[in-house]
Amino acid sequence: MDDFLTAVSSTTVKRSKVPETLIKKSTSKNEPVSEVISVRSPEEALKALKDQPDLRTVDTILNFFLAGLQTKDGFNLVTPGPLSAQIMDVIISTTIPDLWQAIKESESVAKHMIRCIQSPNGLGAILSRLRPLITDAQLKKSVDQTRDPTTYIKDLLEVLEKMLVEDDATVHIWKDCETHAQNSIQKKLMWKEYVAQVASGRLVTIVAQSEDALKGRGGHREESWLANGGQYSSWLGRQIALLMKETTVNEDYVCAVTELCGKATTMGFLDCVVGSIVEILIEHDSQNLFATYLTKLKAHEQRKYLNSTVTYTTKKYIGSNVGFNKTLPPETPSSVSALAALFNSLVKDNDLLKDHLVTSLINSSIPALDDSLYARRSAISAVAQDDDQLQNLLEKSLKLFGDSFYVSHTPLLQQEALAQTLAITCGYVQRSQPMFLTMMAKSSYHVMGMSHRIGATSPKARFLGIAIGTAISKMVDKPDLQLKFDLEGEEASEAMWYQHLTGVKDKVGQIKDLKSHDMKDVTRLKASTHERRGFKRSAQSAKPSNMPAVAEITGPRIVEILDDSSDEDDDLVAYGKPDSDPEDDADDPTEINRNKPTAPVYIRDLIAGLRDQEDYDRHQLALSTAASLIRRKANFGSEVTDHLEELASILTGLNDNFELSGFPEQRQRALIAVLFTKPGPMAQWFARSFFSGDYSLTQRIAMLTTLGIGARELAGLKDSTTEDLIPPTPSFPSQELPSKLHRIYGEDTNPVARITSGLAKQLLSPIAATAADQLSGPNILKVRTFSSRMEVERRKSKPIPNALAQIVADNFFFPLTGRWWITTRSSSTSDSLYTSQHLLPPFLHTLALLLNAAGPNTLSLPQMTRELWELLLSVRTFAGQDKGVLSSLLFAFLMLLETNEDKERIAMEQAKELLETQEWVRMVFEGLGAGSEEDEKIRVLAAGVVIRCQEVVEKYQRRMAGSMMDY
Repeated sequence: MDDFLTAVSSTTVKRSKVPETLIKKSTSKNEPVSEVISVRSPEEALKALKDQPDLRTVDTILNFFLAGLQTKDGFNLVTPGPLSAQIMDVIISTTIPDLWQAIKESESVAKHMIRCIQSPNGLGAILSRLRPLITDAQLKKSVDQTRDPTTYIKDLLEVLEKMLVEDDATVHIWKDCETHAQNSIQKKLMWKEYVAQVASGRLVTIVAQSEDALKGRGGHREESWLANGGQYSSWLGRQIALLMKETTVNEDYVCAVTELCGKATTMGFLDCVVGSIVEILIEHDSQNLFATYLTKLKAHEQRKYLNSTVTYTTKKYIGSNVGFNKTLPPETPSSVSALAALFNSLVKDNDLLKDHLVTSLINSSIPALDDSLYARRSAISAVAQDDDQLQNLLEKSLKLFGDSFYVSHTPLLQQEALAQTLAITCGYVQRSQPMFLTMMAKSSYHVMGMSHRIGATSPKARFLGIAIGTAISKMVDKPDLQLKFDLEGEEASEAMWYQHLTGVKDKVGQIKDLKSHDMKDVTRLKASTHERRGFKRSAQSAKPSNMPAVAEITGPRIVEILDDSSDEDDDLVAYGKPDSDPEDDADDPTEINRNKPTAPVYIRDLIAGLRDQEDYDRHQLALSTAASLIRRKANFGSEVTDHLEELASILTGLNDNFELSGFPEQRQRALIAVLFTKPGPMAQWFARSFFSGDYSLTQRIAMLTTLGIGARELAGLKDSTTEDLIPPTPSFPSQELPSKLHRIYGEDTNPVARITSGLAKQLLSPIAATAADQLSGPNILKVRTFSSRMEVERRKSKPIPNALAQIVADNFFFPLTGRWWITTRSSSTSDSLYTSQHLLPPFLHTLALLLNAAGPNTLSLPQMTRELWELLLSVRTFAGQDKGVLSSLLFAFLMLLETNEDKERIAMEQAKELLETQEWVRMVFEGLGAGSEEDEKIRVLAAGVVIRCQEVVEKYQRRMAGSMMDY
């Protein structure tokens, strides 16, 4: 075997002598020794960065840049230039991807890195670098073809968060721009670039795209606050507030802050921006700074900021009106005077905002003013500080309140708000300028307005005229000349409530009273800030251990002695083996869960279980038992009513993080149970949250479903579709797609859509039968079958009292239609969320179901018909763009005509709308071609609407001709 290995050649290697000290030094440390370089110029720094430096060299380079930031003439990375751009590009593209994991372990080096790149140049370089990385991540190439970009994206997002996390980051950036800019033009350009980066939505968009790319590649990372529009806007508001608080103010500084404030109005979350500004300035007693900077903005930007201020402060300091009772004298919360002081500080030296506040009180341009009486009281109190504006408010509101077109076509929600505003304003004017109130009471505005109100067809519109007219008469007329109307029951109590409104006198208080209003929100805000900055406590240290302690037993022990020779117990029957526990079937004993959660018994336990997004079993059990527990405890004590809004908010905003089976149905049952606890107030809450809350499309549709199905159940129209929200299980499971795909491609399981489909068939069946009769010959030739009386009685459903009829108008229907008009009119563009093809069809279906559930004998049916008809005619433009909207619109028309059994009233009061509807639907019917199944369904609905309209027109044609003479 030795012959196989033959030496070819041999070489002697001479080793150089290495000093013993160097050998010991190299063997004592695992890492190689690197020479610490000295950086004397930016060119040397750039060359060192390109040579793949180690951590010590990077820290030396960063210290060189920091030294340049300390002086005005030193080299820095803030001022744009060719060399600084190259250095910034190397840092962002090479140094951070290679060394960030090591840099962030050293707190000093990480701070130096963040401080050096905290500038518009650094932000721009990071955003520019993220764009190609996002594109590479979306291509989904294999790892062997290209380097995985997810790690780079994570590192850059982490650096970006650390750059902007501090509330005074913008202050530092402005000071750097002011210090190192070579001239005023360069300073303005640098600041304009920063404003475009942080206040135009560019940064939020790129971070959100980065997170989507990470999710597509399977990368796990906690969602960044930079991608959340609300949290980011709150951060931007804090930046603006701290900029306003700076003491060193010059003309350039004011222009810079004003530019940032103006650009923030385009973010889409202006309420969050204003909320942070107001909170910080109130906390530091610097609210006058806000008013000062508002005057520097453009006119439309000032109006936007005032609208957002009213909206945010109303939601935070006043809240909603759930449980609001009009039969009691209006109480005065302490926050009303404080908010009046805040509004007065913003408008007292600004005539533009004064006029806008008066216009908002009259024309409902701010939805929060229509939602809350207390907000209107605060705004009126602020306006009352100026006598001229107070007279202007009274004159304009009185003129609009009695306008005939306003009485006939304005939603009742807005009419009630204007009536309350008018009553309160009359009280202020009567105390300050009684002669002006007397003059306005005798004017043609009020006299003709009372005539229009009393002659209105809507009972509610007539009542509002009676209530306001009586209240004004009691203030200006002698006792024997005062107006008197015989009102009974609730109308008398509500009329007395409107008279009490004339005595409301809210003083302008102190803004500092808002500081102690809600300390919980402040604590929560600070906690979220600390969590964002990395000060999170360990969950393991906070939770006590559930493992029992094992103690060693010492001392004597009892030992069992077995004796096989004893046969004394042979005649005893042994116990049977206990049933096996499914938990014991696990191979690993450590996986057995002996602490399984139990069903919640109290509402507070239910709320805790719904909020628990970490314990699967507890969350699933709470959701599955929520509906039954709420219904069971609704009428026992105040446990449910005390937490009603909290329950509704949690259930509505709930997300299916665990992908639970039957999650939409279980949540829907729970929401309907919440609605049934207090139908009137909670219906208003759902309607208000649908338009003003920060919810997704699915959550908003769940609110509409709650209102629609809850109304049918209140009206006694429960059927199989209403009772069972879970779709039937198919006979062959193999024919059903997987759960994730079935949600996308499966049939529509929306209960409202199923109900409307069934109702459409039920309404169109008589029309189809009549058409078949006309085609098949005289009725005398047909054979009619008779059923026994018992069979007929068995099929009849027992009449159930319609509990919905009394509350449907003021609590369900009018809040939806009124807020829809307010929201769509206040939208700056035609592409509103509430006129989109996703929300408009379920919204129209819900209104149609509410009208059907109310029934033909509801007292408010004429006004509901009028408001719904105007709304339907206004959305014809959107129906031409989407067949789903067109189908829902035709169904609503058909339900409108079927519910109103008094066709004569329709012909007399709605003649113009009836003829317009008939002509438009006939045009739609003729324009649809026979083809797909969807087109056939739409043609059938259109034919049904045309036939119903034609029946009314042919029967009351002469009367309609007389009523149309006024048009």
